[in-house]
Amino acid sequence: MKKILALMIAAILTVCCFAGCSSANENKTVSQTDSKTEDTSKLRIVTTIFPEYDWVREILGDKIDHAELTLLLDNGVDLHNYQPTADDIMKISSCDMFIYVGGESDEWVDDALQEATNKDMVVIDLLDVLGDSVKEEEVKEGMQGEDEEDEEEGEEEIEYDEHVWLSLKNAKTLCSKISHELCNIDSENSDTYKDNVKAYNEKLDQLDSEYQSMIDSAKTKTLIFGDRFPFRYLVDDYRLDYFAAFVGCSAETEASFETIIFLANKVDELDAGTIFTIENSDKKIAETIKSNTQSKNQNIAELNSLQSVTSEQVNNGTTYMSIMQNNYNVLKEAIG
Repeated sequence: MKKILALMIAAILTVCCFAGCSSANENKTVSQTDSKTEDTSKLRIVTTIFPEYDWVREILGDKIDHAELTLLLDNGVDLHNYQPTADDIMKISSCDMFIYVGGESDEWVDDALQEATNKDMVVIDLLDVLGDSVKEEEVKEGMQGEDEEDEEEGEEEIEYDEHVWLSLKNAKTLCSKISHELCNIDSENSDTYKDNVKAYNEKLDQLDSEYQSMIDSAKTKTLIFGDRFPFRYLVDDYRLDYFAAFVGCSAETEASFETIIFLANKVDELDAGTIFTIENSDKKIAETIKSNTQSKNQNIAELNSLQSVTSEQVNNGTTYMSIMQNNYNVLKEAIG
């Protein structure tokens, strides 16, 4: 499969090179430049997911016009379902800095980077930056396993939880890394980047402190999710417990009877007043859990995992901090 993907990427780059530079500028991704002609004096920075994009935007600050900043996943498709287009591959191939998550969902990246035309590109792999603090995917009691396809012979690879951006502590580490690399490739503006990341990390520290204070005094310290659960890093930061229908990267959409009953019983056992879902959920699983509880009067609340932020939301002012602040507000209402 990887050989096929590599050949496809090579073919894409060959076709695009023959097509000329004009086609590479017709992009549908969020970009901080609307110029029809490429300005080679600008830093070309490509990010896969919204948190990376917004962190770079914050660190660039008033130097944003000095960069061509692109967000690849800008149309509501989350990390687990994304497949790069020919235009995406071309943007990555020639950029100065490429930032991606580095988990199983990004297996296509290795082949794309092998075909890169800019051999001096700075590549930031979030999981690699975080090193030993990256967590293995966790299957909790009552959680429904995925329907596994027939696996190839050999040792099963460890699956890591990719949702590292949902820890404010991780965000601080990753922003510091991004700033450091920006300073290296654009030393002329390094003082600006250092000042901006310092100010931004102070904001992250402040919100982190607010989360900790709120959860320290919370009446409930266990979350019930009638959905996928991508918030492992967040709950571990504040020593919350959880039960959920599926792991964070699961493609499952239908919960078994056993999973529904287990979670409904947990709601009753913990006297939980809220059942959580993630953004864009149809809430059917949460509603079914609710209907199988004794009181059937729980609230259904939504936490945003920042996996499906669209270009329209970006243009309307959505930021990483605004979403994490809203998640704080939702949690405070539900467990405070």
